[in-house]
Amino acid sequence: MFWVRFRSSCVIVVLSVLSLVLGGHVLWGVLLAVSLIGMMELYRVLNVHRAAPGITGYFACAVYFILLLFGWKTWIVAFLIAFFLCLMFCYVITFPKYRSEQITLVFFGLFYVPVMLSYVWQLRGMESGEYLVWMIFIGSWGSDTCAYLVGRKFGRHKIVPKLSPKKSVEGCVGGVLGAAVLGAVFAAVFSGQMEVLKQPVLVYAMLGAVSSVISQLGDWAASAIKRNYDVKDYGTLIPGHGGIMDRFDSVIITAPVIYYIAQIVANV
Repeated sequence: MFWVRFRSSCVIVVLSVLSLVLGGHVLWGVLLAVSLIGMMELYRVLNVHRAAPGITGYFACAVYFILLLFGWKTWIVAFLIAFFLCLMFCYVITFPKYRSEQITLVFFGLFYVPVMLSYVWQLRGMESGEYLVWMIFIGSWGSDTCAYLVGRKFGRHKIVPKLSPKKSVEGCVGGVLGAAVLGAVFAAVFSGQMEVLKQPVLVYAMLGAVSSVISQLGDWAASAIKRNYDVKDYGTLIPGHGGIMDRFDSVIITAPVIYYIAQIVANV
């Protein structure tokens, strides 16, 4: 199982690095595809992934990304209202075919997956975004690796045993510290290219620590949803890891936080 996970991780890392380096339309297209697959996995929890509400959600995801691509952000709120009204129409017209929690999950899914993930692309498009965007993944995947190594060696005290029995306080602290160190090292290497930031090493260390805390929250939140519905994994697309939601759960919640922190720091 370890080598299966390792091979899958290598493939994911290579594809992620290529997408982030190329940015632009390539990253936009990759995030759209990842969002659609993630939504499908989430909708499958309540069996609406092939039903009218789920299809409406997929269409809304595509429309949202198109609005971002063309810079039509002022229309996003109106679009979300229209999406909500479409779901209500579907719910009422087909009643009692769908339960209220199914409709709620479809609406929630648009925010939870594509809206949150889109901040990877938005951060990449900022000034120095080609460097800032890496903090999302250092704070999520880098933190996860550090937390795993520290927890396996020193983990004694469980932190959320009902959600993740193997997660420990020591591992969580190790993840935060590890992400901070990785962020500082990354900034030290590329500090010459980060003219928009003052004291980049300190800023990136802070971003690493904050993103680690947020990413662990995202991991637990995704686990909580699975526990509520007795689901082991969201999918089987990634051997050894599960589905897109199992691998990107921490990235999803970290992306917007890093985006807005970077906006604040860049203007200080």
